[in-house]
Amino acid sequence: MSGEPIDDEELFVLFEAARWAPSAGNTHPWRVLYAHRDTDEWPLFFDLLGERNRIWCRRAAALLLFISRTTNERTGRPLITHSYDTGAAWENLALQGTLRGLVVHGMAGFDYAKARAVLDIPDDYTVEAMAAVGRPGRKEDLPEDFQSRELPNTRRPITELVFKGRFPRPK
Repeated sequence: MSGEPIDDEELFVLFEAARWAPSAGNTHPWRVLYAHRDTDEWPLFFDLLGERNRIWCRRAAALLLFISRTTNERTGRPLITHSYDTGAAWENLALQGTLRGLVVHGMAGFDYAKARAVLDIPDDYTVEAMAAVGRPGRKEDLPEDFQSRELPNTRRPITELVFKGRFPRPK
């Protein structure tokens, strides 16, 4: 990422896209906590990251933390699909960012327990994932071992992911 800032107005376009994701019973269990680089909140988020993600995110414009409420606010019953619904919101946000020419990089490499503690996340929320958002930077500005990873990645074949009927058993 380039290190250029992204203001709240531009970031909230991404949050608005997340807001429109479908959710069970229209419960919208996701919440997003965020920090802009060069603010008082930034170290709280940046210090959650694993070492390799810190290298990758040092020039991000914003860091986001996705959490999801595990119970229905209206009924108090468990929300079985809270993670699924939050994933839909993340995907909407990532697609909107990509359409706007931004880098939107999801991450699992961070300290979940520390996130809960330092960001005062209530017990009835699950810490789901983090994301970095920024403007594209130059590949040459990355450490050499990161540069080699800056290629389109591959995906598993569809035949390993989708099955008609029952789950296949090993032969």
